[in-house]
Amino acid sequence: MNTAMKGSTLTAPHFLSKADGTDGFHADREPKLRIAPGTGEQITFETDDEAYAQMHEFKSMDKVTATLNPLTGPVYVEGAESGDVLAVKIHDIQFPSEIGWSVYLPGAGALAEPMGDEMYTRKIKLTDGQAHVTDEISVPMKPMIGCIGVAASDVTMSTVMPSYPTGGNMDLTDAAPGSTVYLPVQVEGARLYIGDLHAVMSRGESSFVAIEAAGEATVSVDLIKAPGEGNSLARLRAPRVETENEIIAVGLGDPVQDSIVMAYESLFDVLTTDKGLSNEDAYTIMSAVAHTELGGPTGSTAPDPLHPFRAIGAVTLARIEKEHLG
Repeated sequence: MNTAMKGSTLTAPHFLSKADGTDGFHADREPKLRIAPGTGEQITFETDDEAYAQMHEFKSMDKVTATLNPLTGPVYVEGAESGDVLAVKIHDIQFPSEIGWSVYLPGAGALAEPMGDEMYTRKIKLTDGQAHVTDEISVPMKPMIGCIGVAASDVTMSTVMPSYPTGGNMDLTDAAPGSTVYLPVQVEGARLYIGDLHAVMSRGESSFVAIEAAGEATVSVDLIKAPGEGNSLARLRAPRVETENEIIAVGLGDPVQDSIVMAYESLFDVLTTDKGLSNEDAYTIMSAVAHTELGGPTGSTAPDPLHPFRAIGAVTLARIEKEHLG
C-alpha cells in the first residue's frame, strides 16, 4: 500500500477539490458527487491546511480567517437512508506539499498548563516517510484521517468538537490506510465528508493538535442496508473501525465511565452476534484480551462556548485483535 508523501496526485475516478471546502457536516449541502455504493470506485478528497499556515504567519487566533479543519464533500451515496450503515474503506493518504504543522492553541489539550498563554507553531518537513519534528529527531509518518463522518439528522456537526454518533472530528489513529470505518446513516444519501489529515498523531492526541497537513485521502464506499438482528451493525450507536488485525468499537459518553461502557458493550455485541460466541465465552475472552483507551480529545458533548477547546465527556475505544476470535 502506497502512503508515500511525494509525487503527483493519486489517480482515482473521482477527485473532490479542497477549493469548495465547508465548515461543518451539513445535511442540506449540495452534494459534490453522487456515487453508487459497492462498485469499488475510488474517491479522492483533497484537504486544506490554510488555518495552520495563518496561525504560523500571525501567531494569533484573532487573525485567522480560514476554517479550522475544513471538510471536503459531501458525497451522496445512492440508496442510503436512515438505519443503514456506510462502510468507508480507506485506501491511501498522500501529502504532496511535504509540509506539516505542529501548533499549540492556548488553553487547548492536556498540555495547556505547562505551555501557557502564547501560541506556538512549527513548520514540519515531511520527507522520505518521516516527519522531522525537531532538527535532530524524526519519526515515521503514519497518515490518518482526523475528520470523517456522515451528516446527522438533528444538528450540523462541528469540525472541531465534539465527536458524534455519526462520526466527526474523531482523531482516531486507526482511521488509516487499510482500515474500514463504519458510520451509522441518519439522512438520505448519507452525505460523507472528510478533512483534517494528519501525517502522524499520538494516540489520544495529547496536545489536541497532531502533525497536521494538507493532503489527499482516497476511499471507496459500500452500504449495509438496514442490518438485521443477526448483525451487530443493527445496533451501531457510534462509529466502528476495522483494521487488518483489530476490531475497534467507539464509545461516547459523559462522564467518561459511560463512554467506556458503550465501547465495551459494542465490542461484546460484535463477539456474540457476529462471531457467534456465547455470552460467557465473549465475557471471558474480553476479560483476557479486550483493551480500552481514550480516543481523540474532542469529547462527546458540545463544549461550553466560553471554553470552546475544553472537552466535555469522552471518546473511548475498545479493541480486540482478530487472532483471538478464531
